[in-house]
Amino acid sequence: MERLVSWVQGFALALGGPGLFLIAVLDSSFLSFPEVVDLLIVVYVTHHKQRLIYYATLATLGSIVGCFLLYYVGLRGGERFVRKRFHERHVDRALELFQKYGLLAVIVPSLLPPPVPFKPFVLIAGIARVRPLDFLLAVALGRGARYFGEGLLAYWYGERAAEFLKGNAQTVSLVLAALALVGGVLWMWFKSRNPKSPV
Repeated sequence: MERLVSWVQGFALALGGPGLFLIAVLDSSFLSFPEVVDLLIVVYVTHHKQRLIYYATLATLGSIVGCFLLYYVGLRGGERFVRKRFHERHVDRALELFQKYGLLAVIVPSLLPPPVPFKPFVLIAGIARVRPLDFLLAVALGRGARYFGEGLLAYWYGERAAEFLKGNAQTVSLVLAALALVGGVLWMWFKSRNPKSPV
């Protein structure tokens, strides 16, 4: 399996932007390439600053496609499939988070780096029958913020951004996740106070 992953990674890296898309699809679905997408964005943008939007968009779209594949597995395979592959307590906890926080249970983990697990939340979004459009929007917001943020760091700081991310990726992601959580909680509070609001 490791040889297959290495071969796929090398093949994708040789493709440039499309390879970044492919790695993002695989990393968000059935294989794992921890932090490879993040570092590739920094490397590519450092060398081609004018392509920041191109690379960050490809990474985000790839992650959306990969997440949707897992979401569909959860939607079609149901709870039994997930409970066979993940610890019972983790599944129950994730379902509780969906009931309490809704799509924030997708957005916040999508911002966090490994070893924080994201795929169980994607699968459980399918089990919870989250609307596909809402799910895709949540993934786009979470991963988009992460990848465009990394692209901006590379644009401003060049190769120093890669060193900064290696040493501070967890801190940066936690700050972004905390901001997303606070924003989401405030939004839910606002909606509960204004139930007739058209927004």
